[in-house]
Amino acid sequence: MVTIAPAVNDWFARNHRDLPWRRDGFSAWGTLVSEFMLQQTPVARVVPRLTAWLERWPTPASLAAESPGEAVRVWDRLGYPRRALNLHAAAVAITELHRGLVPQDLPSLLALPGVGDYTARAVAAFAFGHRHPVVDVNARRVMARALLGQGESGPASTKADLALMESILPTDSAAARITNAAMMELGALVCTARSPRCDACPIAEQCAWRRAGYPPFDGKRGPVQKRFEGSDRQVRGLILRELRASDIAVTFAEIEQVWADASQRDRALEGLLADGLMCAVDGGYSLPV
Repeated sequence: MVTIAPAVNDWFARNHRDLPWRRDGFSAWGTLVSEFMLQQTPVARVVPRLTAWLERWPTPASLAAESPGEAVRVWDRLGYPRRALNLHAAAVAITELHRGLVPQDLPSLLALPGVGDYTARAVAAFAFGHRHPVVDVNARRVMARALLGQGESGPASTKADLALMESILPTDSAAARITNAAMMELGALVCTARSPRCDACPIAEQCAWRRAGYPPFDGKRGPVQKRFEGSDRQVRGLILRELRASDIAVTFAEIEQVWADASQRDRALEGLLADGLMCAVDGGYSLPV
């Protein structure tokens, strides 16, 4: 397979965005927090929230010393609040099991609450410089087009995606780290889903999809995001907003005002309780303590 890494790495050196987690000296803890925040949340929303989070909790121990409810409160509407609970639990585990230092190896990272294969690889590669393939949705799209000649990447396949990235990674760990980041950046800025800018692409001449004349994708597509408006997710978010805004218990009567549909409201309450995102207290409900 023709390697695209040199051209992609050279493009990245001249065109990458200045993001906190790419700066020299950025902590491994900061990288872990950023990966939690970036899960299905746009970069533009994450950057200011990441800065504020790390100013308040610059180490795992500082977050672990707070209640999980405070983590949920500060997380606010950044995205799936369960991630805030997992990040707090990961901070506790790092503090108690790893002397307050984010571990470097994949098995230890994977053992942390809320850390899956992608996050573990991203932290190991970007925070510690270890040579691991790291594949996000943007990198998958670039590989599908440039290497496989497909306009879309289709459903994710961890084994196949990692093997394809591995096939183009330089053997040098430092160069491999850049390639991982560069493939993501190329997909985010140039090889976008709807309007790819092939005229600005550093690997346009090597792209299998372009050489084939941009054939339409006829394969299986990934799952479609469900509508948010009117969904249980929206109701859960509205209830959590009430809890975040109050320093005392929120009564059921107050929560009744949040959403008119009683069955959907009750379903949202049950889900929040089951997920540990709220707890029942005398007089109503509160964030977890």
